[in-house]
Amino acid sequence: MMNTSTPRGDPRQRILVVEDDLTTAREIGRCLEERGFEVELVASGQEALRRALAGGYDAMTLDRMLPDADGIMIVRSLREAGYDLPVLMISALSDIDEKVRGLKAGGDDYLTKPYHPDELAIRLEVMLRRKEGAQAQSEKILRFGTLELDQVRHVARRAGRLIDLSAAEYRLLLFMMERSRRTLSRAMIFEGVWGYRFDPGTNVIDVHIARLRKKIDVAGEEPLFHTLRNQGYRLGA
Repeated sequence: MMNTSTPRGDPRQRILVVEDDLTTAREIGRCLEERGFEVELVASGQEALRRALAGGYDAMTLDRMLPDADGIMIVRSLREAGYDLPVLMISALSDIDEKVRGLKAGGDDYLTKPYHPDELAIRLEVMLRRKEGAQAQSEKILRFGTLELDQVRHVARRAGRLIDLSAAEYRLLLFMMERSRRTLSRAMIFEGVWGYRFDPGTNVIDVHIARLRKKIDVAGEEPLFHTLRNQGYRLGA
C-alpha cells in the first residue's frame, strides 16, 4: 500500500478533518492544533476523497454521514486505491452493526457521537503510533519474491511457510538476501558471514547452503539457490 505518513513528532503532521458541521469541525481543529498537528477542515465528502487521494496527510477523521457522500464509500475508495492512510470514522450511529461496517470497509477506529475532542485526539495519536510500529516492523523484514527474513525473530518464511534457522543459517541467508541476484564467491561469503579473510579449506559453506536449500527450495517452488561452477553462489536467477 502507498505510504502517506511523515515521522511521528514532526510538527508538520497533517490531519484531514472531514466534518460538515462547522462548529464541530472548528472545535476538533482547535484541539488538534493545540497538540501540535496541522489541520485541514473539509465539509464535502467528495472533496475529502480528492484531497486524500492526492496524498500528504498522516491521518483523517471522517464523519460517517455527509451531505454529498457516505463515509463508508470514501474509506472503501481509499483502500481500493491502495492507500493506507489511517482513518478514524465518526458517527452518531452507535449500534454494533454500523461499527462493524465502518471497520470492515477499512476504517482503523470508530468513534461515536457525542464525544470529547480530547478523546478524538488521543485515538488519533494511538492510530499513528500503531502505524509507525507496523512500519518499523516491516522495515526489519527483508523480502525476495515469496521469501521473507525476519531480522528480529531470526526466522524465515516462504509463501507463508515458517522456516526455522540456526544462527549460522540466519547469517548466511541475511548476507545472500542483502546481495540477491549477485554472484558471491566463497571468499566473499567466508569474510562476510564467518569473518575469515581467507578460505580455511572447509566445506562449511557447502553444508549450510545445502541446509538452506532443503529448507527453502521445496518441491513445487522455484529454486532460489544457485551454484555457479568455479564462481560461487547466488540467490535468485
